[in-house]
Amino acid sequence: MHSLEFRLPDLGEGLTEAEIVRWLVEVGDLVAIDQPVVEVETAKAMVEVPCPYGGVVTARFGEEGTELPVGAPLLTVAVGPPADGGNTEGSGNVLVGYGTSEAPARRRRVRSAAADGKATAPAPAPSAPVPSATAPVDGPVPVISPLVRRLARDNGLDLRQLCGSGPDGLILRADVENALRTKAAPAPVAEEAPAPAPASAVRNGVRTPLKGVRGAVADKLSRSRREIPDATCWVDADATELMRARAAMNAGTGPKISLLALLARICTAALARYPELNSYVDTDARELVRLDHVHLGFAAQTERGLVVPVVRDAHARDAESLGAEFARLTDAARSGTLTPGELTGGTFTLNNYGVFGVDGSTPIINHPEAAMLGVGRIVPKPWVHEGELAVRQVVQLSLTFDHRVCDGGTAGGFLRYVADCVEQPAVLLRTL
Repeated sequence: MHSLEFRLPDLGEGLTEAEIVRWLVEVGDLVAIDQPVVEVETAKAMVEVPCPYGGVVTARFGEEGTELPVGAPLLTVAVGPPADGGNTEGSGNVLVGYGTSEAPARRRRVRSAAADGKATAPAPAPSAPVPSATAPVDGPVPVISPLVRRLARDNGLDLRQLCGSGPDGLILRADVENALRTKAAPAPVAEEAPAPAPASAVRNGVRTPLKGVRGAVADKLSRSRREIPDATCWVDADATELMRARAAMNAGTGPKISLLALLARICTAALARYPELNSYVDTDARELVRLDHVHLGFAAQTERGLVVPVVRDAHARDAESLGAEFARLTDAARSGTLTPGELTGGTFTLNNYGVFGVDGSTPIINHPEAAMLGVGRIVPKPWVHEGELAVRQVVQLSLTFDHRVCDGGTAGGFLRYVADCVEQPAVLLRTL
């Protein structure tokens, strides 16, 4: 038997480091080839890293919350000689989904008998338990979300002392937040209250490092504000006919078409008429680069914050294909399984902030793109229709654009075409 060292692999997209979010194995565990062993967060996404070797974990390098550079040791695995006399090489795969797929049973953690009695790292000092209808249970801490683990870890909270309010005692984010509020509540005093804290202490507050996805977003938005002279124009549109057309399309038994998919189809048609908005500025060469493909980004809100997955070659997809890809990427975003490649390379962004119940916005352009179409909520409003006042389904559309790539005439033409398609979907059919 000999040991093999597994190092943090190159995760692509020029990423040079990653933060350990959660270890999926412990020293002494028996792992199979391509079994996920650690969950890491990069500046692009959160991914599970599989080990290309099978054997017993003999060492782990780095605690949860530690940042490691690409190529740094992750763990060592004791590998025995194979029974058939073959070689002991691993699979060579790096990320789940990029190599062989394993049955769920193969990925199950198995505790090795050799690990019994091994010393483990001391547990954090327990905090006061939080009252709940469900009592704490022995065994593994019932937590699924790595965000919940991080929130507790960053605030020195022992999850083993909490009582989960979720199904089967699952510890939710609300449980951790309630425990932190209880922990922070000032204890009653019988004597004179202490003097107020100095102003410098008050300003400190709760500090959260800007790193990982949140740090990458902060850097990108700051760069966009520094480099892009953006402008915004907007218009109200009567979306009644678009909503009727969608209802008619979904009346059958086939796949349902989402509103976002219809708006995306309108976007790609508008970009074909106004290609200046599907471009970017090469600041080093002082050139405008017009692109011949549309990789459409769309804003998706998750527990980890706002992310922008990208639908590749959106211009070549119909509404049904767009809807299916939106659904797939949204599910991956919410589960934290988006790959770095699914979060980069966009050429234009569609931002449906109407789901938050707001009408308008002036968003920051997703650098280095040239524009973003915003869609507000669709609500009944008084509207003059065919010369008479009527209640119609009205939406506010906005376009934020890089003023270096075009002037207001082009931006206004694009937005007016989008509004015409929303008001009269037949306009889209006439221009296809």
